[in-house]
Amino acid sequence: MTARPKDALAEVRRLRHQRPRRHRLMRSFRLQVMLLVGVLLAAMLLAQGAYLNHRKAEIISDQMGQRALAVAQSVAAIPELVAAFDEPDPSVTIQPIAERIRRDTGARYVVVGNAEGIRYSHPLPDRIGLPMVGGDNDRALIGGESYVSEAEGSLGEAMRGKTPVFDAEGNIIGIISVGFMLDRVALDVGRHTSLGWWLVAAMIALGFAGAYGLSHHLKRVILGLEPHEIARLAMEKEAILQSIHEGILAVNREGEITLVNQQARRFLGLPEAREVLGRPIQELVPNSRLLEVLERGERQFDQQMWLGDHPVVVNRVPVRHAGEIEGAVATFRSRREIVELSDALTAASRDVDMLRAQAHEFSNKLYTLSGLLQLDRIQEALALIHQESERAQAQMSFLMGHVADPVISGTLLGKLTRAREIGVVLEIDDQSSFSLPMTAAGQEVLMTVLGNLIDNACDAARQGAGPDGDGDRGELPRVRLFFTDLGEQLLIEVEDNGPGVPSAQVARIFEEGYSTKPGRHRGIGLALVARLCAEHGGAITLEESELGGACFTVVLDRSLCRDPATA
Repeated sequence: MTARPKDALAEVRRLRHQRPRRHRLMRSFRLQVMLLVGVLLAAMLLAQGAYLNHRKAEIISDQMGQRALAVAQSVAAIPELVAAFDEPDPSVTIQPIAERIRRDTGARYVVVGNAEGIRYSHPLPDRIGLPMVGGDNDRALIGGESYVSEAEGSLGEAMRGKTPVFDAEGNIIGIISVGFMLDRVALDVGRHTSLGWWLVAAMIALGFAGAYGLSHHLKRVILGLEPHEIARLAMEKEAILQSIHEGILAVNREGEITLVNQQARRFLGLPEAREVLGRPIQELVPNSRLLEVLERGERQFDQQMWLGDHPVVVNRVPVRHAGEIEGAVATFRSRREIVELSDALTAASRDVDMLRAQAHEFSNKLYTLSGLLQLDRIQEALALIHQESERAQAQMSFLMGHVADPVISGTLLGKLTRAREIGVVLEIDDQSSFSLPMTAAGQEVLMTVLGNLIDNACDAARQGAGPDGDGDRGELPRVRLFFTDLGEQLLIEVEDNGPGVPSAQVARIFEEGYSTKPGRHRGIGLALVARLCAEHGGAITLEESELGGACFTVVLDRSLCRDPATA
């Protein structure tokens, strides 16, 4: 009995949890997915955050430098400050102006120097009158440029905006240097970029949480299996599909082939699987009826059909997911094999019955002989023995003299014995003969043809027999057999005194599965004989018998006989 899907899934999960924990952690698909996605996301966010924060720091630093330069240019444009350069002690006027601007702008220092770089102002008054340090004044004092530079002054490293001071005639009379300390700039940059790093950290945490959720979802979708387990199951499934005796064919919802095993390709004469997968089913197997299953969603079991020249029994079922039809699967097995198995079982049962009947008959004869001997009727006992011996000897002598093939002789002798046991008179025409032995194929064909025709004739004769049979016609069941290999073809004729075949059923008598007799597993023998005749250049016909029943005539090609030169 097939296990339910839930039971199968529970078994898969139970086997999975039996694995050692350390081994499971080392190869955990969930952990691998979470780490892979999380690390990739974290690396991308960190790289992007580093780049953006670096650019932001550069922008802030540039803004601080431009701010220092703007303050320096504003100071250089103050008329009072320019006029103070002509005073005997310029620092008296310039120092208060520079300090006021320094406090208002938040600069670390606002230093004013003359053309020789001597300070007229400084946050530390004791350094007024000393030369400016840093070595970056030449561009302003010599070239007259306004620029931003980074240099180490008397107060430390600073970002400085420098601009020259011009008099009314445009001569360079001094220099303005406004500085912001680099540590203060770095502090401002850090304050403005810290929010970005916090956002990056939050996004990384969110990314790891999403990676965990994704890995959990994927693990649930694949039924808690690890990749190596899925690979092993896929290989096992492929091996099973290719080794089973039934053909399997599957299509998706578009009617394209998604699976075909070796047995199906053999039945259908299809090329390699890689050349078949993805192609429309109607193109390769137009009578598969899988599109009908896709459309209606109905299951079809034990349907008979022909695939090429193979009669098969087919099961078709739709594949559903979440209530939707996702595809369809067809499994089929050869009906010929089923028929051959059924014939083998029937023959075995028939042999058992024959042996049982023979044992019963000989038991009766032995009892008769025992009784005659006990009555001291020796002559009568000897006569009974001679009678049985002569009858068996006559049958064997006839078959040995008229049938060259020992296999066919054995088949006919067995049929004679069985007919006698079931009360049917089986007569072989004196003109019958098979003068040549048969090929291996010929032996199989003739055993099948003779066996089925004689058995059917015996059954029919018993239906129309007299008091010793099952019928009411008042005569013994009789079957007459004639065969010959003279001429261009083999000829076999079997007739009986049964009820015959009604005219309304003559047209269907050779159809597979159709029978005039009640019961299951009927309608196989005559269809098999008709197919063998067609395959070996012959035919089977039905006409009325001289005995009153049916007469079947079989014609087969003489190629079933062995060549006399090699016989």
